[in-house]
Amino acid sequence: MPIIDITLLEGRDLATKKILMREVTDAVEKSLGSPRSSIRVLVRDVPKSHFSVGGIPKDELDEK
Repeated sequence: MPIIDITLLEGRDLATKKILMREVTDAVEKSLGSPRSSIRVLVRDVPKSHFSVGGIPKDELDEK
């Protein structure tokens, strides 16, 4: 059972995430030959204040 865990910075709408989940499922099914019913995709939205680049939170970087 493939489990794909995707972490994104917050801000994408639900429709976009549904497309992502469907297309990732398609890719895993094709590349691994896994049955669709066994493929799990988790999408995690992370607040920009909880993600840093070079020690600076992303929300602060976006302000610059």
